[in-house]
Amino acid sequence: MPIDRYIAPPRSQWPELTCRATADDTDIEASVREILDTVRRDGDTAVIEYENRFDHASFAQAADLKVTEEEMLQAEHSVPQTLKASIRLAMENIRKFHEAQLPGTVDLYTTPGVRCLQKAVPLRRVGLYIPGGRAPLFSTVLMLAVPAKVAGCPEIVLCTPPGPDGKANPVIVWTALLCGVTEIYKTGGAQAIAAMGYGTSTIRRCDKIFGPGNRFVMKAKQMLGLTETAIDMPAGPSEVMVLADTSASAEFVASDFLSQAEHGPDSQSVLVCSSASVADAVEEAIESQCRSLSRSEIIARSLSNSRIVVFDNTADIVDFANEYAPEHLIVSMENPWAIVDRIYAAGSVFVGNYSPESAGDYASGTNHTLPTSGWARSFSGLNLDSFMRKMTVQELSEDGLEAIGDTIIRMAEAEGLDAHASAVRIRLGKRK
Repeated sequence: MPIDRYIAPPRSQWPELTCRATADDTDIEASVREILDTVRRDGDTAVIEYENRFDHASFAQAADLKVTEEEMLQAEHSVPQTLKASIRLAMENIRKFHEAQLPGTVDLYTTPGVRCLQKAVPLRRVGLYIPGGRAPLFSTVLMLAVPAKVAGCPEIVLCTPPGPDGKANPVIVWTALLCGVTEIYKTGGAQAIAAMGYGTSTIRRCDKIFGPGNRFVMKAKQMLGLTETAIDMPAGPSEVMVLADTSASAEFVASDFLSQAEHGPDSQSVLVCSSASVADAVEEAIESQCRSLSRSEIIARSLSNSRIVVFDNTADIVDFANEYAPEHLIVSMENPWAIVDRIYAAGSVFVGNYSPESAGDYASGTNHTLPTSGWARSFSGLNLDSFMRKMTVQELSEDGLEAIGDTIIRMAEAEGLDAHASAVRIRLGKRK
């Protein structure tokens, strides 16, 4: 499976080389809009109908959408103890890292008698979407529910599609309960996003929706994010960029390249390296490792979107990385921290030969919900602030208002807003 290779491409070619393999979603907009409108109009009835149609769930009533006590008990007994221990360890690291992000209150007097504060308050009701199917992402439960809990969100709602037996994946259910999720529903796709965005009799409206999903899920989030509720970030297929020189292990680099490629056929892996010999060694290792992987067919399709770029100087390697703005950036080069100091556009960075992207996906403590498709130029990855909002508070004494009153009056009158000026004049007993 040869990977497209480019040797010292001129900067005029970089926009083409930094393009993603994202599909045009205009072909699904009408279908998603119909689902959203139907759920908004018909509520639980529509959600049940879509679940039976798309997930073959055989639900008969709204109560079937909620995970039952019996399912929770089954999840407790069916998840292996070794996996439970791993999930607990990962949760603890994620909790530690996100607790360290708890913001303090800003409280100061900008002028004597003028007290201004800023405090962070948790979102009240957050909705988490967790894909099921062939790869039930229980790790994403950790990445969303743990910071929501640390932030202090009192209501944490989780939606995940049921299997053919009408039940949610037991590992997802067990992990959700471990993390403090307060409500778990068996619904997936655009109908789940619609339920959390508009609200139904069973699934009340959420203030913000988080989580990955297929094209229909992401399109539904984008549409609702324009008018109904906040969403975490724009996102597309997963991606990784590896920066490598002769100090890198070709085997390690190849494993990172493939770990991202197995996410889906539209995922993208990019190697930016210092010489053709590095590229040759990595490509050979990719070919060798791919043979033993269970998702080799998906990887082969993903590699058709992937590429190798060779530059003979570090400046171009760094500039190309910033131009691409990867979701995941792995730096396997000499003096890697010197490279990292020059990176300003990446979702999450992995430094050195022993920092695989998999660590961030599961258990190091950082969050794996990250901006893709070049959005790392302007969006942060998920963090504690994603589950909070900042609110300002102020209190002025009479002396404080007197100190800045004339300033307020002059500025308000200059903008033609007499009522604003009057609100100060009346308090201070001033007349025009």
